[in-house]
Amino acid sequence: MRRVVLVAYDNAQLLDISCTADVFDGANRLGGEPGYEVTLATVDGGPVRCSGGLTLAAHARLDQVRGSVDTVVVAGGLGHEAAACDTRLTAHLRRIATDARRVASVCTGATVLAAAGLLRGRRATTHWRWAARLADRAPDVTVDPAPLFVRDGNVYTSAGVTSALDLALAFVEADHGASVARDVARYLVVYLQRPGNQAQVSMFLTAPPPGNGPLRDLVAHIRAHPDGDLGTASLAARAGVSPRHLTRLFTTHLGATPSRYVRAVRVEQAARLLSTSDLPLTAVARRCGFGSAHTLRQAFLAHYATAPSAYRRMLRGSPGSGDVSDVLTGLGRDAVAAPGVSELV
Repeated sequence: MRRVVLVAYDNAQLLDISCTADVFDGANRLGGEPGYEVTLATVDGGPVRCSGGLTLAAHARLDQVRGSVDTVVVAGGLGHEAAACDTRLTAHLRRIATDARRVASVCTGATVLAAAGLLRGRRATTHWRWAARLADRAPDVTVDPAPLFVRDGNVYTSAGVTSALDLALAFVEADHGASVARDVARYLVVYLQRPGNQAQVSMFLTAPPPGNGPLRDLVAHIRAHPDGDLGTASLAARAGVSPRHLTRLFTTHLGATPSRYVRAVRVEQAARLLSTSDLPLTAVARRCGFGSAHTLRQAFLAHYATAPSAYRRMLRGSPGSGDVSDVLTGLGRDAVAAPGVSELV
């Protein structure tokens, strides 16, 4: 059995724990060999009260976790900062991680990993709302608030809450293959597996630019008409400002120039069509304002670090969708994070 240790503390997020445990349990039920033996461990071995109000009983104290450990996963939650200050917890975590094949965190569990020194010099992610705080707290960590999860060596960090499902499914795929991971996803009735480089926060869910009505209207126009004339000069004329002033507005409120924002909107629109329709790439490109399927491919590679066809196969679990190392690549450094995230964090 692959020994998995889930590390919890008071005010941990229940979903961070249960999503991970249920994915491994699903793999055990559906033929994953060797299977997983999951242990919930706390500092004193006592129960933990989760932030949602439910209490979980632990299997063991952290000092009882000895010997070989395959995977250690630290949960996130509102209690993450107190947990990060618990020197007993971080010392045991460092010890357990020394010989573990994989070390991971869900959500703000990255704060605990950082406090234990396990993220030093690494790239990591966390819940977008807490990313800036982690970056301030751990300047030796390169914090990327955009992806759902990131791999750096044998250390994995994931975004908020249900990204635990995506990370655990990626572990199952790495251990047992894509077929078992798909079976587990179907068993749990969840979206197969979102790619790790998918943005945590869609630009379609972020708030409109505060305090600027013309820009808010312009953004709505861009989202509603991705196939229209969205050049900077045309957008400036529509807003009644100069192109230079429009660029200042976009940079200030959205963290991107008009052209980069338009490109990001078009790519995300294309991603939505690829995941919800059977339209050929040429039709997707046309509807989203790209001149050709080739231009769409170039933009998609820059934004998601994968080709449109591979993205569609990955979402649908088709053969040839690529292995977990591709899924865990994360956003390329030239990619555009979801506009609006930078101002939120």
